[in-house]
Amino acid sequence: MKDEQLKILKTLSEATSRMDLNKFAETIDLSPTQVVEQIQNLTSKGYLRKVGTSIGLTEKGKNVLKTSITLSGESAFHFYVDVEKPLGFCARSLEEFYCLVRQVCSDSLGFHLYRGDFERWISEVVKDEALAVEIGRLKEDNLEGEAIRKELLKAIDTHFGLKDLL
Repeated sequence: MKDEQLKILKTLSEATSRMDLNKFAETIDLSPTQVVEQIQNLTSKGYLRKVGTSIGLTEKGKNVLKTSITLSGESAFHFYVDVEKPLGFCARSLEEFYCLVRQVCSDSLGFHLYRGDFERWISEVVKDEALAVEIGRLKEDNLEGEAIRKELLKAIDTHFGLKDLL
């Protein structure tokens, strides 16, 4: 997700009272014009909605915020290609995980999928049982190579709507 968009969503989620546009822009270090453009973009993609004369987060917007929560180093997902063969990549958030799934070799994706590593990490660390179950079901399809990548990305994107923002 673009940093500006993430700042807007975070600020809106944490706001306890109304802010005028200039104060809001100052809070997130953007110009009022930039804020308006980003809010329009986020609204058109379903992350924000108009609530009376204000703007509020939709469920899709709240879900995207969940993907940006940074985990501690020991909770990060470390990608391997086989036992004792790390790739040197780790994801400290679901957003990073999504980006790394797009980049790492498909052998690594197959290794983790069929061992249950992805579903276990998402269930136990990220605490998203619904996504964990959905990813666990991918094993039943006996996917290989790039098909694993495609279906993992599709599952995460369907669940969180990241494709529009990355």
